[in-house]
Amino acid sequence: MQPLPCFEARDVQRVRLDVSGAVQGVGFRPFVYRLAAEEGLAGFVRNTGRGVTLEAEGPAEALERFLARLRREAPQPSRIEGWTQQRVEPSGQQGFAIRASDADGVPSAYILPDLALCGECRAELIDPANRRYRYPFTTCTHCGPRYSIIEAVPYDRARTAMRHFAMCPACRAEYDDPASRRFHAETNACPDCGPQLALCDAGGAVLARQEEALEQAAMALRDGRIVALKGLGGFQLLADARNEEAVARLRQRKHRPAKPFAVMAGSIAEASALAHVSAPEREALTSSPAPIVLLRVQQGSAVPLAPGVAPDNPCIGLMLPATPLHALLTEALGFPVVATSGNRSGEPMAADDGEAFARLSGIADLFLTHDRPIVNPVDDSVVRLIAGEVTALRCARGLAPLVLADPKQAGPVLALGGHMKDAVALGRSGQIVLGPHIGDLAHVEARTAFTRSVAAMRGLYGLEAAPVACDAHPDYHTTQAARAMGLPVCPVPHHLAHILSAMVENGLEGPVLGVAWDGTGFGGDGTVWGGEFLAVHGTAWRREAHLLPFPLPGGETAVREPRRTALGALYAIHGEDLWNIDGLPAIAAFSAEERTMLRQMLERGLNAPLTSSAGRLFDAVAAILNLCQRSSFDGEAAMAVEFAAERALEVHAMPSPVVVPGGNASRLDWRPMLAAMTDAVRAGVAAGDLAAGFHHWLAEAIVAIARQTGIVQVVLSGGCFQNALLTELAMTRLQDAGFRVYRHRHVPPNDGGLAVGQAAYAARWLDEVTG
Repeated sequence: MQPLPCFEARDVQRVRLDVSGAVQGVGFRPFVYRLAAEEGLAGFVRNTGRGVTLEAEGPAEALERFLARLRREAPQPSRIEGWTQQRVEPSGQQGFAIRASDADGVPSAYILPDLALCGECRAELIDPANRRYRYPFTTCTHCGPRYSIIEAVPYDRARTAMRHFAMCPACRAEYDDPASRRFHAETNACPDCGPQLALCDAGGAVLARQEEALEQAAMALRDGRIVALKGLGGFQLLADARNEEAVARLRQRKHRPAKPFAVMAGSIAEASALAHVSAPEREALTSSPAPIVLLRVQQGSAVPLAPGVAPDNPCIGLMLPATPLHALLTEALGFPVVATSGNRSGEPMAADDGEAFARLSGIADLFLTHDRPIVNPVDDSVVRLIAGEVTALRCARGLAPLVLADPKQAGPVLALGGHMKDAVALGRSGQIVLGPHIGDLAHVEARTAFTRSVAAMRGLYGLEAAPVACDAHPDYHTTQAARAMGLPVCPVPHHLAHILSAMVENGLEGPVLGVAWDGTGFGGDGTVWGGEFLAVHGTAWRREAHLLPFPLPGGETAVREPRRTALGALYAIHGEDLWNIDGLPAIAAFSAEERTMLRQMLERGLNAPLTSSAGRLFDAVAAILNLCQRSSFDGEAAMAVEFAAERALEVHAMPSPVVVPGGNASRLDWRPMLAAMTDAVRAGVAAGDLAAGFHHWLAEAIVAIARQTGIVQVVLSGGCFQNALLTELAMTRLQDAGFRVYRHRHVPPNDGGLAVGQAAYAARWLDEVTG
């Protein structure tokens, strides 16, 4: 309590503020307390289910200064979205207090993402004189777990996983001290009272604890062994990133033959020695989300990475230590480590010890774990620099929950996302909240994680009975889950959801021309969509144009075999003459027996659905250029085409895009371009030059359709716009032609952002139904 200076009673005023925004778990209440004390004000501040409520009493001039400073000086990463203010009767209260939280009412407070280790805690970590020296779980109001440990709002220790750890007298004194940065830090702990480290074998038997556990884990990594580490939001699998044998063993055990591994460097200097780091990328690496950043590999590095870390890939996913535990481990090692999700390929990562021992015992040799429960599992975020701006490709630890403004959101809406890269969102008054990345829902474990994520989002935000939005595909697990809830269901066309997600992020209502390019999406007309041009205004939309459809021999099998996709595209050009063409790797990749089977599929149209997918066109080009005939992970073929284009010595000119008018929608005819490409392949033109020509053709094609529609605002969305080269070329050509271009930065352009678009559509649909 702070004493209140004397002043005349007639000068006293009292105001009440209900503050919304990111104001819990960020030291906001201590900030208000100190500010009130500096201005000589009485009153109180407390957390509520809606944000923060405070009352301040004192002279009018002091109150005016207090209110001005409240907005101006709010500490990072807090963010005041708004407040309601009212005059109340002065109470004559003496001093200012932080009061117990009020949990009444429907929860609407921001739930902050987890925050990476701050500079002050890092300094304490390496200071032998500090009582938290080398303590792996040191935190303060500026850093540490938030979303991953919260059980309910308001955000207080009693509603988090930290309720299992009673503060010792020294920590309690800091918690109660207004001069400490741990004043009301709900994660406050130390070696005497906080979480503890343990090293276990694959059977769960404890081998060492505390400092010895860390030392033995580091020794195991130096020896080429694989260690499962319990991080902030789940387990990671670690291995020496320089050791090809260890990396190969991890790939074999994890069943991940080619998809790049992320790498953790101990410092920004070490990261810069491994990869080219621009100023925006450096800022992302060192930011409080501490995401994985996709960077260009530094050739001739003094610490070369094992080739198996990112096979045939000019980029590497790099991150810095996000927690004190990671910082201590990388410091002890002095070399970069592979840090990949603790799972088998396609599954969600393990989040608790029992799950980890059951699912990872055949992968990891040792388990470095701790006794702080992970309430809400969350994987590492992934970002990439596109068109000069850091763009989220996976919204997870440090970035989610992500809050977006959407004025059309009136009542509660739950959106379940799609099937690949799934994430859940909810709509509420004026906002859409995107939850963290869950993953692909093909496995039972992933569907369990999906159910858990839905329950967490509904529980944290008080969402009980609400309409449910989902993908229009009838067979997706999320669609079936929506129908099973017994609530009103709003199916949303896949590619419309892509465009709406980007419109929400950019504050657009329309009209826009949405370019929705991805691998697969339910079209509703018996074909597989994915190369779409949609005119969108509110809930009204129309398919203006699309890529000319072509067959996919084998259906889903063709998604995993770009060579099949290439045959389908080439068949659309040459028909039966296809089988007489020599010198094409995509045809030579099949045996005579396979060619006979595929010929029958294509001739009879059996198990050969038509697709307009831009992603599948990338696959066809990858096989034709002999860059990828079979793929082991989503996007592998498209990445190979992008990387080849970046290596081009010159851009091979392609025929101009051909737009064929149609009754319902125009068709973008790619056949002249692909025919010219195949002729050039047979003539010996370099694959990189042809890949570059393909990218330029795609950008020109987008401009051609935009000119035809005459819609000035163009929105780019869908997984194909994870491709930096394509996105930058399309933006440049469109802007040069006089169009205004919008794209994603915070919401992933891939299916990880679908739920945002679904929530946006459902809110507008409900508004029309009820209006």
